[in-house]
Amino acid sequence: MDEAPVVKALAALAQAQRLRAFRALVVAGPEGLTPSVMAEQLGVAPSALSFHLKELAHSGLVSSEARGRYLIYRANFDQMNALLAYLTEHCCNGGACNAGTAIARKAC
Repeated sequence: MDEAPVVKALAALAQAQRLRAFRALVVAGPEGLTPSVMAEQLGVAPSALSFHLKELAHSGLVSSEARGRYLIYRANFDQMNALLAYLTEHCCNGGACNAGTAIARKAC
């Protein structure tokens, strides 16, 4: 992963409501969520959520699919894992890692 998409992804996550929305989609897994369900779970206005979902989609961390008259949003796990791999690529200079670092590496 190049630096530019990493910066874009981190910038998208650097806002509390977008971070909550992304985490909700990660928890939902491959099934994803509709914006109305997500808005209810997060206690946010649908119009505000729409703005945040567009930012996450623009960063590549979220995708959407039309299903009938509904949109289903999903976390892009490949992009998320690429971001995590980029952040931990040279962890501990290739040496032994402490327990906290090992947990972060295992998530990849």
